[in-house]
Amino acid sequence: MPLVKQVGLGVTPENGFGKATTQRGGGQVMFGLFGRREERLAPVNALFARVAEASRAPALYLEGGVPDTFEGRFDSLALHAFLVMRRLRQLPPPAADLSQDFVDACFAYLELGFRNGGISDVAVPKRMKKIAESFYGRVQAYEAAMNSSDPDALADALARNLGSRRASALLADYARRAEADLLALDLDALLASPVLFPDPSAMGGVDDR
Repeated sequence: MPLVKQVGLGVTPENGFGKATTQRGGGQVMFGLFGRREERLAPVNALFARVAEASRAPALYLEGGVPDTFEGRFDSLALHAFLVMRRLRQLPPPAADLSQDFVDACFAYLELGFRNGGISDVAVPKRMKKIAESFYGRVQAYEAAMNSSDPDALADALARNLGSRRASALLADYARRAEADLLALDLDALLASPVLFPDPSAMGGVDDR
């Protein structure tokens, strides 16, 4: 089964793609994302809020070397989202179905970022098509790397987008530790846990020798 289904985009977002922040509280991050969607999706939306917040932790950019640009923040979000999607696919039903709801929330978040950035309604679908291709490409590359016997595979995959080999190695180690933490969570714990990822300030710095 593929990690996610590649489906058409047509969501109505209510929050954007912000810079690295120390803001806390998943509900605040999303500002009521999908307020009109079915109540059954509320836990998924809250889960994505925590993932988006974790992807913007300043230590990832200051110590970890992720560029604090749209591209860098997108790479961080894609990696964090991938790790949660991977865990959802490993869990018994209905977790796999929730994985697609989680992806929908992710694209809604990105789409609103374009709209808040002044991209016209005509141009948004083209931008979203491109960003979807980039997202799925990263997900497939990270999945292959995680399943590879090569210990450097994930760092290599990350380096293709981040550029910095040192930053990619740090982020790959962070992702491996995150995966180990997520493996300890069942679906209820995954949806309820306030902290899903390791403290990125423990990554070390890109200038460390």
